[in-house]
Amino acid sequence: MMRRDQTLNDDILLEPGVAPELVFSGAFYTQGPAEGTDGRIYFCDVTATFRSGMAAGNIWVFDPATFDCRILRSPSGMASSIKFDAAGRMLVATGADFGSRAIIRTDLHTGRSHLVAALHGGRPFNAPSDLVIDRNQRIYFTDPRYFGHEPIEQPVFGVYRIDTDGTVSLILADVSKPKSIDLSPDQKTLYVVEHDIRMLDRRLPATVPMRDVGDMRILAYDLDDGVPSRQRVFVDYNGEKGADGITVDAKGNIYAAVQSRTRPGLRVYSPSGEPLAEVELPQVPSNCTLVAQSWGSYLYITAGSGLYRIKTRIAPISPTREMQ
Repeated sequence: MMRRDQTLNDDILLEPGVAPELVFSGAFYTQGPAEGTDGRIYFCDVTATFRSGMAAGNIWVFDPATFDCRILRSPSGMASSIKFDAAGRMLVATGADFGSRAIIRTDLHTGRSHLVAALHGGRPFNAPSDLVIDRNQRIYFTDPRYFGHEPIEQPVFGVYRIDTDGTVSLILADVSKPKSIDLSPDQKTLYVVEHDIRMLDRRLPATVPMRDVGDMRILAYDLDDGVPSRQRVFVDYNGEKGADGITVDAKGNIYAAVQSRTRPGLRVYSPSGEPLAEVELPQVPSNCTLVAQSWGSYLYITAGSGLYRIKTRIAPISPTREMQ
């Protein structure tokens, strides 16, 4: 079901009356969807080992033409996000919990992979979560930690930039726990999701008092030649579980997978932060991506054990493809 401000024009968002369509189920916890250059949808399956019987993570690929969905890679290095660069190579953020804790690039034609970034200051990352690539092919990624046995060796939960020469720079350290990241269509604004659940291990005894939700906001920064500045709050969820993953459309609207306990679902905001639409989902969402295909534009959403899609009227932005 979609709830919408009736003062808005229907033609700026989703197809009227659409319902989320489940196109795949059977994963452990889906995350980080992306469209490949072959038109298929690649997404991650984060298998927290202490809850999945030590499953080692998967990357799935869904074919919208045939509805075939199969595992592309397992173990995945505990991959949680996927993007494709201008050359059509797959970039993956891999996390902790026996994962790679790195940004890895794979040529899908040859199957060969290379580490793009695995250390900063000579120490491993915490658990890279999400990434985005700008028109200059610089990679920005978040590095929080939510679970995993590995020691935390970085001094902050930071946001990093990888330049085309391989240089890795910490560019933000003022986000309590950065989760998702994206760019505005003009690449002048960097959006960072602050998703701070106040724990590093979900196996804490139930009798231990704790505050389980910290800062839950979407933050916006001015971005000038890869350097962010002037933090401002784009959306504040005010103590409620907020956005996990986000994506941005060609008009600058932000689509957020919100994990609220009372109103989980997809929420859409204008570039000024005004709420535009809200879509209820059968499962709690984790991330989303916009895809323009020959048979229409869709919003693909990872949620719980499934992959959903919703028909839209807005094309995505594809900064990497503009370089081809």
